[in-house]
Amino acid sequence: MSIKNFTFVVCLFFSCTLCAQTAKIGTAVGNIAPNIALPQTNGSTLDLYSLRGKVVLIDFWASWCGPCRKENPYLVRAYKTYKDKDFTIGKSFTIYSVSIDNKPQSWRNAIQTDALPWGEHVNDAQGWYSRYLQLYNIQGIPANFLIDAKGVIVAKNLRGTALDQTLDRYLER
Repeated sequence: MSIKNFTFVVCLFFSCTLCAQTAKIGTAVGNIAPNIALPQTNGSTLDLYSLRGKVVLIDFWASWCGPCRKENPYLVRAYKTYKDKDFTIGKSFTIYSVSIDNKPQSWRNAIQTDALPWGEHVNDAQGWYSRYLQLYNIQGIPANFLIDAKGVIVAKNLRGTALDQTLDRYLER
């Protein structure tokens, strides 16, 4: 290989590596989802990025939101079906529930009442003033984002059986 070809290959390698390392953080499909760090039911902070390696549904909701509560049975079913599965885009599945309840007790009660079995429940008591709603450009709830093991958004606003259909498409066969 000539020095000119070698230089070209090295430059190509480093520019591809640089592009891969500087993927855009944003809320469009193909972007890396912005990080979220909020308190859990026990008061400790749970960082979204700590779930890397898993397929994660980021679900924005509130206890007082009727459409959110109607979605919860679909989320419970999807979680129970896919939590231990391997995917082409990650290992296992979980839900990172982001509540915007101003009243933490209402949020905790809704988790119990709707029997939401996953452990990744966080609350932003700022309600509609949540910086995460602004960061994710959310105008209404429920809203959700499905991310892969690297944190890349692969789908948005999956309602009802659309979540199951999307997860099934990514199952390792």
